[in-house]
Amino acid sequence: MRKLVLGLLLLVAACATTHPGTHRQVVYFQEWSARLDENAQAAVDASAAFVKQHPMGLVTVIGYADPEGSAQANIEVSRARAQMVVDALVAAGVPAARIKREAKGETAYVQNSLESRRVEIVFGGP
Repeated sequence: MRKLVLGLLLLVAACATTHPGTHRQVVYFQEWSARLDENAQAAVDASAAFVKQHPMGLVTVIGYADPEGSAQANIEVSRARAQMVVDALVAAGVPAARIKREAKGETAYVQNSLESRRVEIVFGGP
């Protein structure tokens, strides 16, 4: 059931294009994990394909955490998650010079902890 929910969340995130030339993808993580599972890798691969089709512009990778643990621990796990996604994008052929990494910790916590344990990949914008 959990994989089904993750898959549905991934599908919704994959469709989250809000402006022509804008791409927003959300990658979800397990509690205290920065490991990319199959769904997370698929989300990164979709973003890498989009970014490679649009050779101009920067990609911002923003890591988040849920409110469990200390503020410092949450910054560290959100930084590790963001770095894991950056590394996967680079491995998929996105030039590192086009990627900006941020770590927000628990600053954007949402009611559902699963949705808080995420990395957002954002390309372009209005």
